[in-house]
Parts: sequence; C-alpha cells; structure tokens
Amino acid sequence: MKKISFLTVLAVMLSLNLKAQNPKAEVENAVTYLINALISGKQADLEFIASDSLSYGHSSGKIESKAQFVNSLVTNQSDFVSIDISKQHITIDGNTAIVRHQLYAKTNDRGNPGEVTLGIMLVFSKQANGEWKLLARQAYKV
Repeated sequence: MKKISFLTVLAVMLSLNLKAQNPKAEVENAVTYLINALISGKQADLEFIASDSLSYGHSSGKIESKAQFVNSLVTNQSDFVSIDISKQHITIDGNTAIVRHQLYAKTNDRGNPGEVTLGIMLVFSKQANGEWKLLARQAYKV
C-alpha cells in the first residue's frame, strides 16, 4: 500500500512539475481565455484576465485602463462577434510573455456590424499565484 501511495504522489508531483515547465502552453491558454472573454463580454472574465495595471491600446491610438477596457466590452461599445487569430508567436522572458498575432474579427460595435483585420501585440505578466494576466495590448493596422 505504501508503494502505491508513494508512486501516486510521485506521479502527481511530476505532472505538476511538467505543467510548471511549459509556460508557452500556459500563455497560449491565457490568450484563448482572453479571446473568449472578448467575445462573451462577461465582466468577471474580463476582470480576471486583465492586470490592474492594464494599458489597452487600439489601432486608432486610443488607450484604455482596465476599467475602461472592461466597461467598453460590457456595454457593447466594443463588441466582438467572432475572433480568429493567425501567425501567433510567443516569446517568454522570465515572468513576462510577449505575444504577437494577426487578428481578424467580426464586430458589432454599438450595434454597427463590421469587420477588422489588425496586428496585435500582447504582454502578459505571470503573477505570484502562477496566473498569466494581460498587462498591455497594442493593436495596429495591417
């Protein structure tokens, strides 16, 4: 019985260690979470993924704080109907991750249907609890 318990504990520890050694997958999961939060517009999800220090830059040059970013999506000033990303590249340096990708989205901002293609740079910061939070986002026209 002790061997089974020891082996079980060892297996769990190894799996946790492997998860901790794959920050790229963790960042990919954070990007997916962000995209789903952008589409859903759920306040709790947006607040969860965004750092309190968020700087959210639009391709127009408009910069939003965390509160402004969340409010814009919750009130449908910005409304993503669908988002597709391509050409994603992730660079990780310690507790900071830079994500670049191209974004194609169908939108319905303030009830006006539209489409947008943008280049995006995201900066995520790994928190003490292991969660990756969006620290900065900058969009640019392509």
